Order: sequence, then C-alpha cells, then structure tokens
Amino acid sequence: LLMGNRADTRVLWNENEKCIIEGTYDIGSYKLKSFFKSQDLDYDDVTVIRREISPGGKSRAFINDTPITLEVMKSLGTQLMDIHSQHETLQLANQSFQLQLIDSFVANTAVREQYTDAWAVFLKTKKEYENLLAEADTLRQESDYIRFQLDELDKAALEENEQDLLESELKVMDHAEEIKTRFNTLLDMMTRSELNLQHQLSSAQIQLQHLEEFSPVYEALLHRLDSARLELQDIADEIEKEEGKVEFDPERAELVRERLSNIYRLSKKHRAVSVRELLTIQHALREKSILTTNLDSTLEKTKAAFMAAESNLKVCAVALSESRKKGFDPLSRQIIKLLKELGIPNAALQVESQPIATGPAGADKIDILFSANKGIAARPLSQVASGGEFSRLMFAIKYVMAEKSAMPTLILDEIDNGVSGEIAIRLGQMMVGMSRKHQLITISHLPQIAAKGDTHYFVFKDNSEKKTVSNIRKLEDAERIEEIAKMIGGAKPSRIALEIAQELLAR
Repeated sequence: LLMGNRADTRVLWNENEKCIIEGTYDIGSYKLKSFFKSQDLDYDDVTVIRREISPGGKSRAFINDTPITLEVMKSLGTQLMDIHSQHETLQLANQSFQLQLIDSFVANTAVREQYTDAWAVFLKTKKEYENLLAEADTLRQESDYIRFQLDELDKAALEENEQDLLESELKVMDHAEEIKTRFNTLLDMMTRSELNLQHQLSSAQIQLQHLEEFSPVYEALLHRLDSARLELQDIADEIEKEEGKVEFDPERAELVRERLSNIYRLSKKHRAVSVRELLTIQHALREKSILTTNLDSTLEKTKAAFMAAESNLKVCAVALSESRKKGFDPLSRQIIKLLKELGIPNAALQVESQPIATGPAGADKIDILFSANKGIAARPLSQVASGGEFSRLMFAIKYVMAEKSAMPTLILDEIDNGVSGEIAIRLGQMMVGMSRKHQLITISHLPQIAAKGDTHYFVFKDNSEKKTVSNIRKLEDAERIEEIAKMIGGAKPSRIALEIAQELLAR
C-alpha cells in the first residue's frame, strides 16, 4: 500500500474503522531532494510515508504529512522499496524488464537521456510536419478567402472596448432631451431654486453651530452636516458638467450607428460575442495568411527540422544500442558465475538483440536466453526454467543489480523456493553481502537463510479468539534457536535439531 497500490477494504481488520499504514525511511544518501522539490514536498532525511483508508474505501496518501496523489506515492515508493516475490519471475520474459536490466547494468543514464530527448524532439517535429502537410492543400484553396476576411477586419480597425463605449454614447444621444430635463430639475432642487437643498443645509448648519458647545456629540453632527453640504455641492457641480456635455448630434449619431452596425455584422459573420474575440480571430487569420503566403518555404523548413530530428534520433539509437551491447557478455558471465555458486553448474545464459524500428526505449529487441542443463540449448526464459531455477536466476539478477542501484530496501519473498542444503547456505551468504549496501527483508522457511539474518522476526497466527489474528514479534537469541530448530525438525524439535540450529547461528 505504501508503494501506491490500490486499496481494498476487504483486507482491513475492521471494515468499520479507518486503517492507517505508515513507513519511516532513512533517505539521506539516496539523492531524492530533486524529486521532493519537483513535487513541492518538504524534504527530510528521515521521511514518513502514510496511507489512510476510510471504512468507505476512500484512500488518502501523505509524505511528511503533506497530502499527495497515489501517482506521486508510487513514484517515490518504487525508489525506496523493491519487492520480489515468486510471481515476479514472470517479468524476466518481459521486453521492458530486460531492457531495464541491461541499462541498469551498464549505467548508461546519460546516453538514455540523450535518446529520450531526441525521441521527444522527433515526435514533436514529425507531428508538426505531418499536420502542416495535411493542411497544405486546404490552406492553398482557402488562401484568397483568408486574405479577404483579414483585409475586412484590418479595414475595420477595431479597438477592444469600443463597442461598449459606442453603445453607451448612442444611448445618451437617443435620450438627450430626457437627460437634460432631469439634470436641470436636479440642479434647481440642489442649487438654483430659492429653497434649494444647499440653502437649507446651510441654515441647518447655523442651527447646529449654536449647539456644538453643549456636547461633543452635537459638534460631531455639525462636522457631518458640513461634509454633507460639501459633498452635495460637488455632486451639483458634476451634474452641471455632465448636463453641458449632453447634446443630440444627428451626424455623430449616424456615424456611431454605422460603426456599431459594422461591428454587429462582423461579430455575426465570425460568430464572436465581443470585439476581443474578433481581434483574436483577426490575429489567427493573420497567422494563417502569413503561413499561406510562405507555405512552400515553411513546408521545407518543417520537413528539414523533421529530417534532422530523425537523423539525430538514429545516431542516438545507435549510441544507445552500442552501450547496451557492451554489457551483454559481462552480465552473462557474472550471472553464470553466481548460478554455479547457487547449484546450477551447467548454467548457460546469453543476451541477444535484434534491431527494430525506433521507439520510446530505443531500437533494440532484447532476448535473454537461458539453459540450466548441459546439452540443452539456451532458449527464451519463458520456455526453460523450473520454479527453483527461476528463483535462483532472479536472485542472481537481483544480486547483480544491488551492486548498481541505490535501493534502500529490498524485500525478498520466498526467493529461496526450490533451494536447500549447501546451496541455501550460499544463498544466505550472498544475502548478507547484499545487506551491506541495502536493507534486506527476507521472508523464508529455510533454516539456513533464517540463521543469517541480523534480526529475526517470527510471523504467526493466533486462533485463540473468534477471529484469527496475524502477529509478528522479534525473537531473542534463545527463541531464535528454537524457531530455527522447528524449521529443521518440526513443532517439537529434538536435541540434535537444536544443536544444528545453534551451529547454523554460530556460522
């Protein structure tokens, strides 16, 4: 769940209560600051990842208490944990897995990044050229009409806010007589008549002046009244100014109507709801006009850019292929050596590649061929290895990759399937080697593997209540001896089984 997998409420202990899963990771040496910065997350060398699942099945994810999407959780989780189980061996036959294996082994990050960049440029220029090529005939046919539409809009010389201004101006002219009449009535009421508002406010002000000494409240009222009188005078002056502007000009009114009529016509023609949209259409038409005028030369330039990108992609693909081929033999030799140590003395492994059309991962089809037995030709993985051989092959690959990668935690779930005896001891020794660079959590039923661990946890089921409970607890030294002896001799180990367990731990 901490690696971003889907949550299923059926696995919850109590479907009616919220479930919280939390993991604490020491990531100080794993160069993840850029990831945290790109996701706008607070970085801490000790990072806490938390997942909460509500009774209704709704899931929430957090990194250092900051809410995140499952996609972000998955991106970080896969850089912190690598879980290997028996079914993962099926990935060995997967093309992308094999490419990833080779790329990780040869550490060709810079070459791969160059190819990835070249692939992105190739796709972009290819799309631009193909789109332009598809539009070329249509653009040539529409060239005259595009030019006509653009000339019409250019001639109109539109300005962004003019429609609103013109409509307001025409409305004022159409109602000029009513506006002037009402303005003059207002001015009479406010300043011109004998009992106008200004005169009455002045009289009221005189009355309050006689009272202001009796109370601060009266003084405040006088100041407010004075402010009201000044505001009234300012309003009257503004009305008088506006009244002077209002006049009906038949010639101007006709010009405004013609201008608005032209704007309405153009808006209807181009299905625009505003002059701003018309200006946007005008800009697009100008771009198309320039394109049609220079169509042939633009086509040539776009094609040249596409061909250059394709050529560069091929060069980068060759460089990527060469970097991969350098790792084929060293990888095969290293894995074969490990397999021999793990009890497959006649192991044969080879990596072959075939050129294919360039794609997101390069121009190579990788095939890992394997044979566990003498005289049997190496064949594709899906056709040859048994369960035990697959497990050992996968472990050998994990062992090699552990030297190349910075993966804090490797979880090996019964990777020792089909292994026993001295081979199991060697497998345990190799796990110890891996654990010097990585935290290794191993689920195993083999005493030889269990004895190698720095710490031993015992997973068990408690059936004493109505509902079975799975528990885990850390074993002390004496308990380890007993549990390893049980792996050897069953539920009631003999003295000899206990002695063997002690010997395994002593090793």
